[in-house]
Amino acid sequence: MPALAIFDLDGTITRSDTLQHYIAGYLLRRRPARLWRVPLLLLPLLRFCVDGADRGPLKSGVIRLVLGGLPRAELEDWNRIFVARLLNGGVFAEALQQIDAQRSAGAHLVLLSASPDLYVPAIGAALGFDEVICTEMRWRADGGLEGALASANRRGEEKVRCVRALLQRHAATTDAATSRVAVTSIAYGNSRADLPHLRLVSEGVYVNGSAQDLDGSANIRVVRWCTPAVAPSPSRAHTQP
Repeated sequence: MPALAIFDLDGTITRSDTLQHYIAGYLLRRRPARLWRVPLLLLPLLRFCVDGADRGPLKSGVIRLVLGGLPRAELEDWNRIFVARLLNGGVFAEALQQIDAQRSAGAHLVLLSASPDLYVPAIGAALGFDEVICTEMRWRADGGLEGALASANRRGEEKVRCVRALLQRHAATTDAATSRVAVTSIAYGNSRADLPHLRLVSEGVYVNGSAQDLDGSANIRVVRWCTPAVAPSPSRAHTQP
């Protein structure tokens, strides 16, 4: 069984994009007076359409425009509501089963996501992950959200870098002749951007992807997940917010 199990979040564990729901839910439920800012999101979207390569500035621009200046305590309070709602119907039952199976097998569970640390660590804690790696946000000295990225956007090649570091850190053995790291590992992802890091592990699981994307990658298999989890399983009840 794998010693290391790495899970993507959006579209792999969750049934849809989390950042969109996080922001929309917050505006509608907590700060409807900020809804006037939504049309301003066209500015970072247009910049992304022109530049097109890095999604980090788009993510930063959206978060800064909508959530910029909000105190940490207020966002942490919203996290408790958001995570509870997300886990009740917003995640795949098959994903929760795999998380439970890998935990029972003794794997080190890592949640690796491009989504921001505004809420990803709270999701990781609720699902019982051992480690969370996600895009980090910058905060002001007064405790308000600044909105710029404090780390690289954890997507694509940045995920490759993170997975390589994880494999090195959790290496069970090293071949002295080749210096190649050997660690039994499994990773789950759902997008083409996840394929490079899925190719690095012992077994890659491509959730709801197309076999045509694999390009002969023998270590990756395609699975279909579609069942919504109505509520978290009893094994995670003690971690609920």
